[in-house]
Amino acid sequence: MEKSNNDIIFDPATMVAPLGLIAMDGAKELGAKINDYLVKWANNHGIEKDSYLIETDCPRFSSGDGKGLIKSTVRGNDLFILCDVGNYSCTYDYFGMKNAMSPDDHYQDLKRIIQAASGKAHRINVIMPSLYGGRQHRRSYRESLDCAVALQELESMGIENILTFDAHDPRVQNAVPLMGFDNIIPSYQVLKAMFRTIKDFKPDKQHFMIVSPDEGAINRNMYYASVLGVDLGMFYKRRDYSVIVNGRNPIVAHEYLGNDVTGKQIFIADDIISSGESMLDIAVELKKRKASKIYCYATYAIFTNGLEKFDQAYADGIVDGVYGTNLTYRSPQLLEREWFHEVDCSKYIAYFIASLNHDFSISKIIDPHQKIQSLLDKYNV
Repeated sequence: MEKSNNDIIFDPATMVAPLGLIAMDGAKELGAKINDYLVKWANNHGIEKDSYLIETDCPRFSSGDGKGLIKSTVRGNDLFILCDVGNYSCTYDYFGMKNAMSPDDHYQDLKRIIQAASGKAHRINVIMPSLYGGRQHRRSYRESLDCAVALQELESMGIENILTFDAHDPRVQNAVPLMGFDNIIPSYQVLKAMFRTIKDFKPDKQHFMIVSPDEGAINRNMYYASVLGVDLGMFYKRRDYSVIVNGRNPIVAHEYLGNDVTGKQIFIADDIISSGESMLDIAVELKKRKASKIYCYATYAIFTNGLEKFDQAYADGIVDGVYGTNLTYRSPQLLEREWFHEVDCSKYIAYFIASLNHDFSISKIIDPHQKIQSLLDKYNV
């Protein structure tokens, strides 16, 4: 696929089929960035193309029922549908009220657009960075299995590949063993953003350390520690299993396991910052242990309880920066925060689309070890 970092093969002779990109309502901004890269690479290879984006719409009747419309032909296309199920800024009118779209609404619209393609596309691929139902991935009691059922439903509708980022539990792909499923971790993009935004960034064993916020995030943090050659610590959540609050056992305390963090810069990676309380509790515990600076990262930084607590933590020197991707909706208020740094993944997705559209191996894209090593060499780490 790649001859060099800047030379993308874009050859009509090796394309699976003509490329088409649909950005659902919640993913217009990200879709435009991805399209810009695809158009640029196509033009560099003598393919005159203004846009790969295909216009769609999901209007609603006054009763609240919806439908999907595709406004140009997709016959024979290798279709990529980009969907952000977490974009709560999208609204629709219902009995005189503005309703914010939930993940359920976005997922229904995705299925409507798949139906509107009417089986005429050569192949349909879904890029769903935040996996629908991803947090309801296993059954503990008499519970639904939302993510597994959704994947099976998409498979039954003819979807051949699903691309997602940092799935809460990638083992959910076992529900669809015969469908293409890629779980992508943007670790190179995160480190690149940190080098760009942290003046005294020294990710070596003497100055830097990775700390996993819990046992569930250990694998993603272990990767950072391994590729950087630094120490890894971990917190585990001690819970009160005699009580259930909001469907979960409440956390009693965060217990630390690992080496001394005194004087070190700490990096904490997780898939999602929801309320952010756990992340802040961990940061406080690390500061008590005399950590120097603390940088938090979540692929999906959604801050469901607002930004005020992180504002205070930043002002108090507990947290020195928060990194989050542009794979889901970020509020204008978040983007204005001095402590928030965006990790752009649009080029990364464009690589995947171009690779799949040419039926090339994506193993080098999924494993960014070589790129990370080049990044470290560039900054003499």
